[in-house]
Amino acid sequence: MAVLYAIVGCAMLLGKTVSAQGAAYSQCGGQGWTGSKSCVSGYTCTYSNDWYSQCLPGTNTQTSSTPTPTGGTGGGSGKTKYAGVNMAGFDFGMATTGTQDASQILTPPNAQMSHFVNDDKMNIFRLPVGWQFLVNNPGDQLNSGNFAKYDNLVQACLATGAACIIDIHNYARWNGAIVGQGGPTNDQLANTWSQLASKYASKSQIIFGVMNEPHDIPSITTWAATVQACVTAIRKAGATSQMILLPGNGWTGAASFVSDGSLAALKTVKNLDGSTTNLIFDVHKYLDSDGSGTHTDCVTGNVDVFNNLASSLRSAGRQAMVTETGGGNTQSCINYVCQEIAALNANSDVYLGWVAWAAGAWQPSWNYELNLVPTQNGNTWTDTSLVNACFKRT
Repeated sequence: MAVLYAIVGCAMLLGKTVSAQGAAYSQCGGQGWTGSKSCVSGYTCTYSNDWYSQCLPGTNTQTSSTPTPTGGTGGGSGKTKYAGVNMAGFDFGMATTGTQDASQILTPPNAQMSHFVNDDKMNIFRLPVGWQFLVNNPGDQLNSGNFAKYDNLVQACLATGAACIIDIHNYARWNGAIVGQGGPTNDQLANTWSQLASKYASKSQIIFGVMNEPHDIPSITTWAATVQACVTAIRKAGATSQMILLPGNGWTGAASFVSDGSLAALKTVKNLDGSTTNLIFDVHKYLDSDGSGTHTDCVTGNVDVFNNLASSLRSAGRQAMVTETGGGNTQSCINYVCQEIAALNANSDVYLGWVAWAAGAWQPSWNYELNLVPTQNGNTWTDTSLVNACFKRT
């Protein structure tokens, strides 16, 4: 894709039209697109949305200027099963060291979820929460008052009919110390998960997200043992059939999930019966210049990243969920995020879905880069430009 974009840039400077055909999986159309609108043999320019069309496997090599939607690749249906948004608030004040300033915690407004489901056709929410908010110390019983506040959000999510991801948002740490590797023991984290799983064992919509964005973990195999302890605890608590999301090292980044050994290590995690049913890899990927999700502009659609990981997932016979991705409400992010969603849809056999970051308790006055909070006027909701362009489903 980088080569194609370079050719397009030169052609624009020279005032000429690019005649080269688009490579497999490259962009071939969309609002503002000036490159080739035809694809190499065996691929057809396939419409995703007004901002992005992509060269996907097909019998035609050329398309009209208004291509029509078709199915995905690799056995995918052309649309991921799940699409939704994070509801931030109970994770506020959490540093990447796994230390939380409780004074920053805010309660996400439940009404947003009804809007996203009813108006935008979303069907999944991730509900991040600090471990310190749930328990006073590792291994303790749930803090009844705090858990009641969190459970109110969970119940509101369940009431929409959507899937609801419970996400402990601690970066594999408690106050700077890594779980299972010098910090809290595996059993202490597993104890929290056992309590949570027992609360929601009868709720098929619940998905358990073991841990948000582990990073700088000395041993990925030791981390896989920590994940295994949590899976075992969840299943023994009676949640025997729900999905469990397995996070890797390196902020569980999609680009490094194979190269840093996360996929290989987490493949060894099993259910009580030895199967891997509903054990789903948890991956993240942002689109800004350093992949941090802290800038308003985007520079990539991550198409190659997700296509490459999709191949590895197919080889392993496994699936993944993208539980964090997104960008600012800018034209560059509209272009690139729509590309990314198209790539996930095209590989929907291995990507179950995506959850954008983030709505919830963010305040518009904060000028947060990735704010997806809709505004409400009476019974009318207005979404941000990025939600309208790329995340809303029709």
